[in-house]
Amino acid sequence: MEKNIAILIADLSGYTALTEAHGASTAAETVQKYRNLVLASLSGNSTLHECMGDEVMIVSDFPDDLINSAINLIINCSKENYFPQIHGALHYGKVLKHNNHYFGSPVNQTARIAGKANKGAFWCSSTFINVLSNPSAFGFSSKGKHSFKNVSGKIEVYEIIINNILKYHVDPVCRMLIHNTENAIPHPDDKGIFFCSPHCLKVALEESNTLEYEFSTN
Repeated sequence: MEKNIAILIADLSGYTALTEAHGASTAAETVQKYRNLVLASLSGNSTLHECMGDEVMIVSDFPDDLINSAINLIINCSKENYFPQIHGALHYGKVLKHNNHYFGSPVNQTARIAGKANKGAFWCSSTFINVLSNPSAFGFSSKGKHSFKNVSGKIEVYEIIINNILKYHVDPVCRMLIHNTENAIPHPDDKGIFFCSPHCLKVALEESNTLEYEFSTN
């Protein structure tokens, strides 16, 4: 039997880069920490439905609970030193649950919005916003209209405005957050660029023309 649910899909931005830089053991430890952060962030009726690698799917009967879980999650992850940024999406719609799996276009739509969300951000559909009990209690910023596979026309999506996120730097090699620059390794020439390890600095110096640098944010 189909029913309406709120859906959140999120994953770790830069997880592949982290794995290549620090190996499978660190990647596995990061995923376990991520799962623990997800469980600690759940609000109200929200439940962790699936965890596949670095991607999680959280569901709730109540959109308010899900957006609170999303806000908790991004704040909790942003506080972790040497941890990747996350990004994801929230949507709402009618799905079918079969053999403990959810089926339906809302699941696919959530995944597609998540794929476009900026690093360190959660995007959501207007459909999700409209089913919140009090949308004005949360902040949203339009990210414009986007085209999605198997959806006619463009759909406007919104970023959830989240306060209280600590300032950080991003290691340009492994993409991990760096909060404490006193224990990080500075770039020898470029002020404001830090690395989590000598290995990442070495890679950066060898591949300086291909790396994407991110300075402190928020």
